[in-house]
Amino acid sequence: MDAETQEIIAHIYASREGFQTVLPWFESLKTQGLNPLCITMDGEQSVMRAIRQIWPLSLIQRCLYHIQREGLRWLRTFPKTQAGTELRVLLRKLTGIRSFKDRDLFFDLYRQWFLAHKDFIPSLPNTTVEFKDLKRTMVLIKNALPDMFHYLKDPNIPHTANLLEGFYSRLKQDYRRHRGLTQANKLHYLSWYCYFKNQ
Repeated sequence: MDAETQEIIAHIYASREGFQTVLPWFESLKTQGLNPLCITMDGEQSVMRAIRQIWPLSLIQRCLYHIQREGLRWLRTFPKTQAGTELRVLLRKLTGIRSFKDRDLFFDLYRQWFLAHKDFIPSLPNTTVEFKDLKRTMVLIKNALPDMFHYLKDPNIPHTANLLEGFYSRLKQDYRRHRGLTQANKLHYLSWYCYFKNQ
């Protein structure tokens, strides 16, 4: 989806998301002239690998909502540790970052949180839920950090994939109303759905 016009510029029907699925699709799109400056997306590693192979100069903007949602899910509504409670509060600030000052404050708060708990977290038995929740959330943030704030340098870069996710959610709901479609008709339905969305 073009974030500025909200036009669907390409679509594919696939049974699962992954490198082998998207790589030939991306190659075809590049052959047709698509050369994105930036792609806002969730954190699917295999898709990011394909993007970097086909468009090595394109920036990848990690969707802040996906990072926030995944981290909050792992930390749970009521974390079992003070470290988890504090990290949950910090994650809830993520989608509200609108300036470099906000970003720097987030960095500072995360650094303070890490220093405060860097000895406690390794002391937890690594088989416990508390340890796994904290480690997964920390790895999520660490891996995403280099690609979390490109939008601050360019206001045309969306910081979430919410527009596309909203479209996809409506598409899935409409598909469910047409149970029993053959595979061929599913493909046709998707093409027509995107066509009429763009009208």
